[in-house]
Amino acid sequence: MSMLFSMAAFALASSISPGPVNVVALGSGARYGVSASMRHVTGATVGFTLLLLLTGLGLHELLVRLPWLTELIRWAGVLFLLYMAWRLATDSGELDAGQASKKPTLAQGAVMQWLNPKAWLAAVAGMGTYAAKGEADTVWLFTGIYFIVCYLSIASWALAGSFLQHYLRAPHHVRLFNRAMAALLVLSVMYLVSG
Repeated sequence: MSMLFSMAAFALASSISPGPVNVVALGSGARYGVSASMRHVTGATVGFTLLLLLTGLGLHELLVRLPWLTELIRWAGVLFLLYMAWRLATDSGELDAGQASKKPTLAQGAVMQWLNPKAWLAAVAGMGTYAAKGEADTVWLFTGIYFIVCYLSIASWALAGSFLQHYLRAPHHVRLFNRAMAALLVLSVMYLVSG
């Protein structure tokens, strides 16, 4: 039982901590509400757990043999996050019907995890800690626990964002909020690049 608790604690610590995916969930919850944000939450959870599963089944070996691939993924993620920050910083803040198409999608949530250096670090560290020998049962168990914890963690960020909706009725407030979220994304990138 202590191994299950340890796995869940690791999953919680790495899933609930601030990072790019959670910042987007917070912003989406604030702008569109919880139900509209659940596509992003689901996509990000599925994307991460697929990454975790493949890492446990041997993807990390490929990355060890091809270190340039790790760097390519890292810098693609940095560029993607900076692009998202730029989009947020330059958003008009208007909440009209035309904005509906800009809600984060399931696919964007999944892709975001694959371009998120924090997700790669969590997948490699987690599998290295709990399933280093590559036993299929342990890999699947850890992935299942992580799926539940990750889903609830990202959803909690979207829920927290939805509580901010009341304060974001005016475009002026939305612009300020978006710029704050953009700054958080840039800070995330700076942390990931320096680490």
